[in-house]
Formats: sequence, structure tokens, C-alpha cells
Amino acid sequence: MSTPDNSPSASGDQTPEPISCPAGGAIPTDARADPAAARAAMVARLEEEGALRPGPVRDALLTLPREVLMPQAYVRRSAPGEEPPRWDLLDWSAPQDRPELLGLLYGGASVLVQHDGEPLLGRARGTRSGASITSMSTVMGLTASLLEELDLRPGHRVLDVGTGAGVTAAVACQVCGDQGVVTLDRDRHLTDAATARLACLGFQPEVVCGSGEHGVPGREFDRVFVSYAVAGVPPALVEQLAPGGRLLAHVTTASPSWPALAVVERAAGGQIRAELRAVEFAHRAGHGLERIWLTEEFRQRIAAGPGMWTRRSGQAPPADTDRGLWLAADHLLGGSLVRDFGAGHLVIGAPRCGSWLRAEPLGHQYWNVIAHGPRDLWTEIQDLAALWRAAGSPDRYQLVFEPDGGQWAASECGRLSWRLPAPRTSSPYPPAPFPR
Repeated sequence: MSTPDNSPSASGDQTPEPISCPAGGAIPTDARADPAAARAAMVARLEEEGALRPGPVRDALLTLPREVLMPQAYVRRSAPGEEPPRWDLLDWSAPQDRPELLGLLYGGASVLVQHDGEPLLGRARGTRSGASITSMSTVMGLTASLLEELDLRPGHRVLDVGTGAGVTAAVACQVCGDQGVVTLDRDRHLTDAATARLACLGFQPEVVCGSGEHGVPGREFDRVFVSYAVAGVPPALVEQLAPGGRLLAHVTTASPSWPALAVVERAAGGQIRAELRAVEFAHRAGHGLERIWLTEEFRQRIAAGPGMWTRRSGQAPPADTDRGLWLAADHLLGGSLVRDFGAGHLVIGAPRCGSWLRAEPLGHQYWNVIAHGPRDLWTEIQDLAALWRAAGSPDRYQLVFEPDGGQWAASECGRLSWRLPAPRTSSPYPPAPFPR
């Protein structure tokens, strides 16, 4: 198994030598920016949050110098709503950038790595304006928990779909050995950068520029990881899953509010077992997947609008933790509802038709429900909640793959079920532009 020659030990008590790498320039040691200490702090925080446990993924993250994979990253300088938006590209080779860049790389949030589809190699630091961010490295807590769910082992053949900055590929190389790792992305600029930067770490996985939904035809993999959300699990990726293999992919509708994690496993005998798990957070939607949002104007209208009708209800809205219900609502109510999680109470809008719902508590027993539009969202949600409870309040649903490529999700009792959209033939990566 290849290991990065210039990374510190897991104990963090060794200082790495400067890394000479054409992908990102020289990375010198700097007393004001200590990557080893930052890595240790990040891993400790992930452990405390429950995203990591002792084992190979933790050890890999503790020795992975993210400043090699992402020697440059963007930080937004414009205020929310300011047009055009502005970003500064920070560069590790610039000493004045290192403290802020270190915070971005190891702080746990998403790291913005590409603006307007640009090449990643050979960029000059400085300000960009207009357009949008077109690639980012996922929130570290989500990445860590999914890598743990993959249960990587030495010798596993791994297909990493959606290379991005190469973080998942690097961990897979560290744990499994780089000879069995294939990382795939449709963006040539991302694969070029990943090839160079993974090589700086001593890793030489197979890097492929091509369709994520097609995978690598004719190959089998023990682990398949899709790093963007899809409307349905790509059938080609299921076909490439080896006996004993596991595939992870986030599934979503046009709404960003209530995603699911598809966990697909192929038994030793070849049978497929799969389920959809309601989750709180997910990867961003892949390229070409329609997304709907609550605009700021729509949010303000909901917050201040009198609505078309108001009612006093003794029936509480479903809890945020009833994720299995909200997942079912997302699909069975048309995939057209968006939750405003920033509101202090239940606020849901349907941007396509203009309907909205605002439910405010009145003391401890009653709710003031204000609604507007052609849809009665309160009744739709409460009726579905009754069906969900009758079905046993599931938070997981069986995922069934049909011979014609269709996919169904169903509760164990079968009372709640829905069909996922037919798989697309085009590649869904890179992600949709980052909202401005």
C-alpha cells in the first residue's frame, strides 16, 4: 500500500519536510500555520461528533495533508445577495494566505476549489467575480461518516465516482492500496489536478475522465462511492458491484430539503439488497439535476404574508426528527416542497405553484397555521403523517431494482411506496453551480 512520504505520523509529533510538487508549488513549514496540529484537531472534533471511530479511516485522515490536495481554495468576500459575487483564491505558497487557508482546509466546512469550470493547475491567486463556484470538497463530517459506512479494507477495489479534490480517493488509496482504486469525474480539469496532487502524496490510482453514471464498464468493484446526489441509483454502478460489495449514493428530488442515502449491497450469491435511509445531510446534486429553492423574496412573502386562510390547530406539525416521514413527503407530495430551516418554526414553500405554509406555536397545545396558494399543504402533510405512522413510522425504506431499470422505495409493510425517476443516460457530474 502506498503512503505519503512527507506526511506526519499519527501522533502528530513529526514535522513534515517541505513538499516540492508541481501541482501546488512548495509547501514550507510555517510556525503560524501548523498542518499537523490542524489535522489532529479536525480528527478529534470528528471523533467527538461521532463521525469517526478508531480505525483505518481515522488513521488515514490523521496523516492526509489536505493542503497538498487543495493547495488553493476560494473564500467568499461578497455579502449575501451582493452582485456580482466575489471570491478570493488563497494559495498555500503565499505565506500571508496560509493561516486563513489552513482554517478553511481543516475547519470542517466545504472547501471551494473551482470557479466557473476553470483549470485548477497553474492558477494565479487573487480575486474572481461573477459566475459561480463549480466544484467543492464536501463538509468533512459528512465525508468521514460515509467513509466509515463504506467499511474500507486493504485490497478492496474501489470506484470513487466524482473525484472532486481527491479526498475520498486519497483515503481509499491509503486504506486499500492505490492499485485497486479508480477515481472518475467528467471534468478534465478536476481529473488532471487530482492525478498530479495524488502523485505528490505517493498515490497512483487510475484516474478516469468520463461519465459517472456509466462507471467503468466491464469492471467489478468491492466499494462504490458516489460523491454527488442523484435522482436514482445509476444501474451501471449496481451492475459493477462485486459479490460482497457495497455502494453508497445520496438520492434526492428537485427539493434540497429531505435527502436519502441509498445503501446497496450485493450478497455472495449475487443477490442485491438495498435500502433508502432518511438522512439530515447529503451531497450536492449532480449536474443537470433540477433544483428548486426558496428565493429571498419568497421567504419574505411567507414570513410577512397574511395568507389566504388561517386556522387554529390542536394537531402539532411533524417533528424535524421524523425524517422518514419527510423523506416520504418529498417524493409522494411531488418533490416540489422546500423547507426553510432557518425559520424559527415550520415554514414550507412550493415555488412552482406559489403555495406556502407557516405554522406558529400558540402556547403548548395549539398551532396557528397560515397558508396560501392552490395547495392545502397542511392537510397534505398531516394526511401523509397518518399513513406514515400506520406504516410503523419507518426511517428506512426497501429499495427495489426492477429488470427494466425502474426503482421503487417501499416501507416494510408496503403501505408507503413510490417510484424513483427513470435513470438518465447523461453524466450528472460536476455538481450544479454553488448558489450565489
